[in-house]
Amino acid sequence: MSSTLYRAGSASGTQARLRRLRLVVACGVAVAVAGSAAVAVALWPDREARPAWDVATVPLSAGPSADPSPSASPSPSRSPVVAPVLPAAYTLPGTRPQLPLPAAGQSTVEASGVGTLAASGAQQQVPIASVAKVMTAYVVLHDHPLAAGSNGPTITVSQAEADAYPQEQSRHESLIPVQAGEKLTQRQALLALLLPSADNAARILARWDAGSIDAFVSRMNATARRFGLSHTHYADPAGTADNTTSTAADQVKLGEKALNIATLAQIVATRSATLPLAGTVTNYNTLLGSDGVVGIKTGSTTPAGGCLLFAAHHQVNGHTITIIGAVFGQQGATLHGLPQAITAAQQLIRAAETALHSYPLLTAGQVVANTSTGTTLVTTKAVTVIGWPGQTYRYTLKITGESGTLKITGPATNTTIDLTTTTNQR
Repeated sequence: MSSTLYRAGSASGTQARLRRLRLVVACGVAVAVAGSAAVAVALWPDREARPAWDVATVPLSAGPSADPSPSASPSPSRSPVVAPVLPAAYTLPGTRPQLPLPAAGQSTVEASGVGTLAASGAQQQVPIASVAKVMTAYVVLHDHPLAAGSNGPTITVSQAEADAYPQEQSRHESLIPVQAGEKLTQRQALLALLLPSADNAARILARWDAGSIDAFVSRMNATARRFGLSHTHYADPAGTADNTTSTAADQVKLGEKALNIATLAQIVATRSATLPLAGTVTNYNTLLGSDGVVGIKTGSTTPAGGCLLFAAHHQVNGHTITIIGAVFGQQGATLHGLPQAITAAQQLIRAAETALHSYPLLTAGQVVANTSTGTTLVTTKAVTVIGWPGQTYRYTLKITGESGTLKITGPATNTTIDLTTTTNQR
């Protein structure tokens, strides 16, 4: 059996004296937890020293007295030595990849469950335009879950929302045509929100969900706080307000949450849809369907420039890894720089896909540590990690009774595998 980390036995008999050993060896530091009076550092004299670890000698018990008289002080028996064979840490070989980060604005790209690959620009709050609609959709679907294949409840367009349409047009907003009394299903409203990026759909959904736009915006900010998005503030549900601000890093965190909602993930991956009055609408994210791209949301205004929160699925050694990132503040003559943001994101996706590889970290039956009592601790299964050169994984060895565990901690994940004991053939 093997184990793969991304996002990253059985026990045989051993000498009875090992049962009382309680030892934790972590990142080069050995700590006795069995109540022994002293811990001494020692290395196996007949094995190659591993400088990344310190090795502890822990007395198991007091041996027989050298003098059988009751007044004689007991002398300790020979203390067993635990000698880790693995280094305390292992760095994936090769040169850390250099991604083509945009020169302007800010960006972040990571592989879900693996870690942050690269970032650029000052991660300070900036306008994010229609990327704000990801939070709008998240809050709506949190409050009104929509099952796969379901259209959800009906939303009726109010007279006030229909009357606002001409003024919204005069501000050159992204819109779908609406009229008073028109009925949209929840799914249709979300499609209008996320494909053609309709600002009026954002306001209609906000009013329907929370009773008023102000109440809905409060829910958006409460959700941001709950997710730890400490550099994010929402002033409106559409992203048209200049003080709806965030950072690339914060929006990547939100993007991961959004993709965990199946209906939201399905909608942001949709290229086109048919809506009442509006007819066929298309997704502004022209990367969909190429390089594994499955979303998430475009945005562009004069203050924000071109913005894209993106996600792509990539296969590594039979496992699907989601590359997720954000590019904000790109400049250009068309659509406020949106084409430049899309191009920058595509370059980052392709470079990230090239950088990701599978690495064998441990093999089944690999020796982890030896003891002077004649036993060897070995792994019960193989461990493979998915990552890129330069990432470091650390080992924590814990011995309990006749066996133990090995905790493997990586940049964005950790796991623990069982160890089993065998008898040294020396």
